[in-house]
Amino acid sequence: MTALGFLYPGYSAEDDYPRIEQLLGSDIRLAVVHTDIGEDAHRVDALLEMGSADRLAAGVEEIRLAGAEALVWACTSASFVFGWEGAHEQVRALARTAGIPASSTSFAFAHAVRELGVRRVAIGATYPEDVAALFAAFLKAAGVEVVATRGSGIITAAEVGTWGRAEVTALARTADHPEAEAILLPDTALHTAAYVRDLESDLGKPVLTANQVTVWEALRLAARRVNAPALGTLFTKEPLVQAHG
Repeated sequence: MTALGFLYPGYSAEDDYPRIEQLLGSDIRLAVVHTDIGEDAHRVDALLEMGSADRLAAGVEEIRLAGAEALVWACTSASFVFGWEGAHEQVRALARTAGIPASSTSFAFAHAVRELGVRRVAIGATYPEDVAALFAAFLKAAGVEVVATRGSGIITAAEVGTWGRAEVTALARTADHPEAEAILLPDTALHTAAYVRDLESDLGKPVLTANQVTVWEALRLAARRVNAPALGTLFTKEPLVQAHG
């Protein structure tokens, strides 16, 4: 049995995690601990507070008690908003506090793109345009070429959590770009676990979604690989490189 820990901001699409655990069909247990997010807003000041060290540290003891072998801050916006170096410091602090390897969803996207062996991506974000642009800048710092970025102007995670298959499919289709080798949907408040395979079939290319890559990143940190076709190309490929960081 491998236990993996996730600090999840508030309550929006956390039911993706038991769904993913079921789809993994292995001896993997996903322990989700909810953090206090403060103000629910896709605004830079609110996101910096949401991802502050004190708010994250408050959930670490529960992760430790769950026996987790790795920990991921299951939030994209409240990690990339700190910038490349700041996001690194955020996960270093988490690792020190928890005493286990740690990462965040932002780094999960960077590592997953590398795993797929693609260079050019398109972003379909639920966020306002200015916040979506910060994610594009984060990926560029990771050496990823972003050929298109589309924001949706949604302010709260609570609203994003109400989106279903139709809205997620429309977001992915709108985000697609002829030069993009993969589509990225970067919001853990967005329900996507049930749709990844259909999205890839519809678009004809890999689709990386926030909760999907978050779980994959935790498995990577724990040196576990699970073949789970229902979770898309990322969970069916043999490793191209050993990603660190």
